[in-house]
Amino acid sequence: MKRKKQIIVSVTNDLVSDNRVHKVCTSLEKMGFEILLVGRKLKTSPELTRTYPTHRMHLFFTQGACFYAEYNFRVLLFLLFRKADVLLANDLDALTANYLASKIKRVPLVYDSHEYFTEVPELIDRPRVKKIWEWLESKMLPNLKHCYTVCDSIAAIYHEKYGTAFKVVRNIPVGNVESHKNKKSTQEKIILYQGAINIGRGLEQAIKAMHFIDDAQLVIAGDGDIKEQLEELVSTEKLENKVRFTGRLSIGELAKLTPTADLGLSIEEDLGLNYRFALPNKLFDYIHAGVPVLVSNLPEMTAIVEEYNIGEISHSHHPKDLAQSISKALINSDKRIIWMENLMQAAKELTWKNEEKVLKSIFSAFL
Repeated sequence: MKRKKQIIVSVTNDLVSDNRVHKVCTSLEKMGFEILLVGRKLKTSPELTRTYPTHRMHLFFTQGACFYAEYNFRVLLFLLFRKADVLLANDLDALTANYLASKIKRVPLVYDSHEYFTEVPELIDRPRVKKIWEWLESKMLPNLKHCYTVCDSIAAIYHEKYGTAFKVVRNIPVGNVESHKNKKSTQEKIILYQGAINIGRGLEQAIKAMHFIDDAQLVIAGDGDIKEQLEELVSTEKLENKVRFTGRLSIGELAKLTPTADLGLSIEEDLGLNYRFALPNKLFDYIHAGVPVLVSNLPEMTAIVEEYNIGEISHSHHPKDLAQSISKALINSDKRIIWMENLMQAAKELTWKNEEKVLKSIFSAFL
């Protein structure tokens, strides 16, 4: 029997809620590869059940420069002493170890850039740290042959900057159009934000907007750097009865929550090129769950909403303006009827099967 080719997939998170990586691993497994997914394990990380093997490292450092250095050193050692036919690095923070291992062992390397890493809001006001990441990027990306990212805009930037060709694999769910029918019938409306709770996601403004919205609850599903800060804001603004935090949910738990919403928020602020060209997986999750959306007036998200007519576009993050946009999206029954019909069609067209074709075009050469 012919031996299966093995791909070692690396990512810096604890694997629990990274749906993109899970989808890619599952697709590659279906192609006939043997997958090993490598990440880290935190004290709060729950156990995993996957169809493919995983390896999570206990690290001494959990954030900052020491974490990235320890992670890449540990992953490099791991890769040097494990057999692999292909390496797949997810994002710039996992690329260094994979790049060095690829050169030392002469193993093909594939790079999945989930975002425009050097333009994330967390680096905008940290020029020295940003320069370090940009230097690392400039040393590695021009030498990569197999790359893909989340949208056309970021692919174009990388090609212009480094001459490196990037294909596009969007963050589209595997999909279950039938889930659109599982709608709740309670009077209180649910406004949902799901994803990382970090700066620049419009969450502070969304919370304050709840002062001007009646008969609705804002549900924030996820975890991140500013979660505690937002919880304090809710308390200060006395909005505990209007804003609820679920904490981080597993992929399965989130799949049950999303269809219960009446409106899905993806209201990133224009803080650097990474957010300007954002095309987040939550937008496609809302679509596949049959949930109308409110998005920021940013090019990639606006293009999807306008093409399929599935929600509203917010032109302001001021709490009162945001509240007006949310209220319009919740109470305009004529528009909502059209949006619901269009969401069904969008979910049929925006499928992971189409994105898998791009993965196959990259990885079939290694079979």
